Amino acid sequence: MDAVTIAGSGPLRATIRPPGSKSITNRALICAALANGVSTLHGALDSEDTRVMVDALRQLGLDVQVDVEAATIAVTGCGGRLRVPEADLYVANSGTTIRFLTGMLAATRGHYRLDGIARMRQRPIGDLLDALNALGAECRAESAGGCPPVVMDARGLRGGTAHIRGDISSQFLSGLLMAAPYASSEVVVRVDGVLVSQPYVHMTLGVMQAFGVTADAEQLTHIAIAAPQRYAGTTYAIEPDASAASYFWGAAAIAGGTVTVEGLSRDALQGDVAFVDCLQRMGCAVADTPTGIAVTGGRLRGIEVDMNAISDTAQTLAVVALFADGPTTITGVGHIRHKETDRIGDLARELRKLGGLVDEHADGLTITPSPLHGAIIETYNDHRMAMSLALAGLRVPGVVITNPHCTEKTYPRFFEDLARVTATASPAG
Repeated sequence: MDAVTIAGSGPLRATIRPPGSKSITNRALICAALANGVSTLHGALDSEDTRVMVDALRQLGLDVQVDVEAATIAVTGCGGRLRVPEADLYVANSGTTIRFLTGMLAATRGHYRLDGIARMRQRPIGDLLDALNALGAECRAESAGGCPPVVMDARGLRGGTAHIRGDISSQFLSGLLMAAPYASSEVVVRVDGVLVSQPYVHMTLGVMQAFGVTADAEQLTHIAIAAPQRYAGTTYAIEPDASAASYFWGAAAIAGGTVTVEGLSRDALQGDVAFVDCLQRMGCAVADTPTGIAVTGGRLRGIEVDMNAISDTAQTLAVVALFADGPTTITGVGHIRHKETDRIGDLARELRKLGGLVDEHADGLTITPSPLHGAIIETYNDHRMAMSLALAGLRVPGVVITNPHCTEKTYPRFFEDLARVTATASPAG
């Protein structure tokens, strides 16, 4: 299947539970791998990003048992001492995998190299390497601009103080924090500048706490972690993916009707549940139910919104904005230019193909509605481009998504689930 044509939809009446959070699954895998004892992850995601993480951990000598049908992963932790002292690891285009593994491996001992697809060699990691080196690591990037491949002569972390920029990716800080308990002495991390995607750092600290390690992090600009400590094997439940949920909430906003996403609440570990607040401002009704969060579509109006904290949902909101009265301006997301693709410039290009009027800014974009028409949409091998732009086809005939397989990265069955949700609709139009 090289392309998929999106079927139009009338108002929806659907309930959906997306697969487990990729962000939580890969964080929990790192903590479980470093832990003493066995951990069982329930509700774990099975996708390209989690598979490359699992494959890398197995290559490092860890016992990782995956039951796809039961959505569980059992990990026998190494206690901070890997049995395999040398490995060449392939991470595809998984930012969480390379950044989290780099931190984990720096805290162990051995010679390691991490590499991925061509796009991965354009995604920066130099700031994380600089911070780890300040704590006693020996790691370097082989591509220009501090990009992978990453080569490591790991001898453990001595501890101390490290500075890390906050304006490129919160994953740098998360990778550093998860490794910090395995240093020889206390680690203090100072974040320079504005920290993007702060809820993801809170998520990291929450997962670490579930595995028995706490941090002094009253302010995310200065985080202290006592060391040495060890994670403890545990049984851990993973929430449905809130970023994935945004597509179904967005579907309700565009097609009308109500979609309830099960398994998520306002106090979820994932900050992306705040996406529903954006939809509410645009005119949707949002309800907390005993099983999840329900969004009911309404007449949409344009808004101005800083989406720095929930940047993985910026593409979803941009597509919803095509159907609003008046312009929508999204700011605070300049860092998403460094994701799987340039999620500002490339998104603007595809929205214009549909007829949208789009002004691109350094840190976001403004979408002004205009008459829309079908188009063949390029996805740039970016799962979020495919899933978000597919929503336009619910109202616009002739929307074709190329390379739909790219959703394997985080949501292999997305188009099946979208079809199941739209099957509940009354006739389009």
